[in-house]
Amino acid sequence: MATEQAAITRATFDEVILPIYAPAEFIPVKGKGSRVWDQQGNEYVDFAGGIAVTALGHCHPALVDALKSQGETLWHTSNVFTNEPALKLGRKLVASTFAERVVFMNSGTEANETAFKLARYYASTRHSPYKSKIIAFNNAFHGRSFFTVSVGGQAKYSDGFGPKPADIIHVPFNDLHAVKAVMDSHTCAVVVEPIQGEGGVLAATPEFLKGLRELCDEHQALLVFDEVQSGMGRTGSLFAYQHYGVTPDILTSAKALGGGFPVSVVLTTEEIASAFHVGSHGSTYGGNPLACAVAGAAFDIINTPEVLGGVNARRERFVKHLQNIDTECDVFSDVRGMGLLIGAELKPQYKGRARDFLHAAAHEGVMVLNAGPDVMRFAPSLVVEDADIDEGMARFAAAVKKIVG
Repeated sequence: MATEQAAITRATFDEVILPIYAPAEFIPVKGKGSRVWDQQGNEYVDFAGGIAVTALGHCHPALVDALKSQGETLWHTSNVFTNEPALKLGRKLVASTFAERVVFMNSGTEANETAFKLARYYASTRHSPYKSKIIAFNNAFHGRSFFTVSVGGQAKYSDGFGPKPADIIHVPFNDLHAVKAVMDSHTCAVVVEPIQGEGGVLAATPEFLKGLRELCDEHQALLVFDEVQSGMGRTGSLFAYQHYGVTPDILTSAKALGGGFPVSVVLTTEEIASAFHVGSHGSTYGGNPLACAVAGAAFDIINTPEVLGGVNARRERFVKHLQNIDTECDVFSDVRGMGLLIGAELKPQYKGRARDFLHAAAHEGVMVLNAGPDVMRFAPSLVVEDADIDEGMARFAAAVKKIVG
């Protein structure tokens, strides 16, 4: 039997963790900025960002200070009491967005679960109990709870768990005519990612989002934006809806909000929020002082002209590297996305091999992501240094050359 003193290795994962992940063979143990070190002391450039989470890099001094300070003050109160860090963060979000009301949760899944429940409840109590249809999109990803995974448009994540929640319809992304065909008086909400992350780093067209807004207004349905991955500066705006100039009724965000500390938020208007009452929904940990203190510090840095204004220059540097790699190796058919959520689609001869490129990249000392089997995804720190971009992309180029021969 393993003891506390036994060495922790990658094999330990296979012994003690539920087999729902296939983590890399190396174990990161330390991070600073956009660099990470494993157990053996090997160094990696991090372009994965914990899946778009560590938006200010690893162990940013301001976030560390906020965590230490709050950690010595007050960790947890539950929602029997409110707390100052949550109220301060809520006020910042309201001041910087369309929102008049917010509620904090712990993860993107929980934020989306809350949003979908709110949309259904609002429609049921303000319109009709039969107004429950949710329209969502093929290849969308909204979380792993049973409700959110059912709204997400990927059967591989939702099949096999028994009967799914009813009245959820999926149509092609960026296809307004398909939405019109299924939109009716029974529709309570249209749920969309402005940029599909897991679904291949596909950005919505401005016409599509504007059309959704008009359809929702016409049918008294709510427009819900899932900005779990695209929010908090990722696109160069605080939230992607601001880039598009289309305002949703409900918006969710998580990932970068805490800069690495688990926290999420639902933003909405006073009118929609008022459908809920005490006891309609809840969370023991949601809005805890530790998470909100760290998120408040991250917010103060991200929501500045310096950080938001630097996103697109960094994007251009990445894209230039990717174009150079493609010129040399003939490997990418498209480089897309927005801001520092970048997708590079593999050409037909490399379809299905995104994980091979990911593993080769790790071997060369750079951490990247995939978005499905055919797309490489980059979601680095919003403040990643130019030198780190150049070094990391040189390592990625070496990995590509290994694969393409």
